[in-house]
Amino acid sequence: MKVIIFQGFCTGKIPISPTFFEPMDFLISGFKKKRGFGIEWLLLGMKLLYRLFFSVIPGILILLKPFSSKLSHFLEGRRHVFTKLGKFRDSFPGALAWFHVASLGEYEQARPLIAALKAKRPELGIVVSFFSPSGYDHVAKKPQPNLDYITYLPLDKKSWGQKFVQILKPELVFFVKYDLWYHHIQALKKQSIPVFLVAASLREDQSFFGAFGSFFRQNLFAMDWIFTQNKKSLDMLKQIGYTQASLAGDTRFDRVASTAAEPKKMQDIKNWTNGRPVVVVGSAWEEDMAILIPLINSRPDYRWIIAPHDLSPEPMDRWTERIQLTTAKYSKWGQVDSNSVLFIDNIGMLSSLYQFAKIAYVGGAFGKGLHNILEPLGFGCPVIFGKVKNTSKFPEAEQSQLEGCGFSVADERSLTEVFVQLENPELYNRSVFSAQNWVKSNLGAADRVIAKVAELISKHER
Repeated sequence: MKVIIFQGFCTGKIPISPTFFEPMDFLISGFKKKRGFGIEWLLLGMKLLYRLFFSVIPGILILLKPFSSKLSHFLEGRRHVFTKLGKFRDSFPGALAWFHVASLGEYEQARPLIAALKAKRPELGIVVSFFSPSGYDHVAKKPQPNLDYITYLPLDKKSWGQKFVQILKPELVFFVKYDLWYHHIQALKKQSIPVFLVAASLREDQSFFGAFGSFFRQNLFAMDWIFTQNKKSLDMLKQIGYTQASLAGDTRFDRVASTAAEPKKMQDIKNWTNGRPVVVVGSAWEEDMAILIPLINSRPDYRWIIAPHDLSPEPMDRWTERIQLTTAKYSKWGQVDSNSVLFIDNIGMLSSLYQFAKIAYVGGAFGKGLHNILEPLGFGCPVIFGKVKNTSKFPEAEQSQLEGCGFSVADERSLTEVFVQLENPELYNRSVFSAQNWVKSNLGAADRVIAKVAELISKHER
């Protein structure tokens, strides 16, 4: 889908090789030298190109819609978005804050901020917009106690961005991590609405620092304040001349600590584990199971809880054929069953399942990207994961290893070696302590953000 490709380019999800832009760079530098073209002309050209893209792409996507169920879902979710938003505003005319997230992971980072903001201003309405259908679908299925409205974000066509902001009329706005859209942000700035970027995590391969970085950096410079997850991101902002920023930390630590403090009650799972050691495998991919299955077969005394990334029955059926222990799917399982392996074939249980884990394995590193290792660490549970290909995208993986609570493996052999090490009580207890200490030392990011926002808003209103 072209829109997804362009989104990846805008956000840095799709790395762009510098050589891709060499012909354009040569032309631009030539114009500057021979004709006196400056950065203003480059920005104007990029702005026109960006505007043209989002004027044309909706029609192209509609033509492609019959050939892709994912694209159809992407577009159908955005049908009547303005009508629905208008009806919400008619029923809720009061002040509100708007949070925009790309998908579910970013929403989890926003949740501690939303809770902290509601605690400070309970009368304030909260609207969350999603770019990704998968994130929207997951959140919309369940009651969200702190949210007043959930919506899709329209594609970043200029007139649509202006209309969205005009209908919504937010008092303040938070973009989470990276998902920045030029025309929506410009519409907000024209209305003098405070805009903040929270949980920012910057990398050299993002579009802000690429060949056309001067255009995309406008989104950063439009922010009233940027709260970074780490010092590296803060330093990168300073390098491009942006100084209205501070290190707040990763709000996911607040989220996982909150989940660990009040996990869902799962008496059926507790009865089934019956005091035996448990390994919880979160977001398992085929590549993960290829090295895990021999380990599972060698440890019949353990209880194994496996939450696949893909919930369709085919992967679980394939794995069942290779696992020598008795298996069951949660949807068809009775807690009196004698199975040693339990597949979780639904959404929403995983984050609380780690309460039963002695050791956790989190998947994805061998494929598209490592999933959330902070969830098991929030329970003080040592976590194993595959060798991360791009450590800059998942800094928590490297840091967890330095802290002594995260363990990277490259193959079946190294997985077995790490597992044996964690079966040693002395090393295991050190790892548990390290996990607890690391999470505890990183709490408070949400409170720091909300306190600074309140200070900035107060100055703005004087």
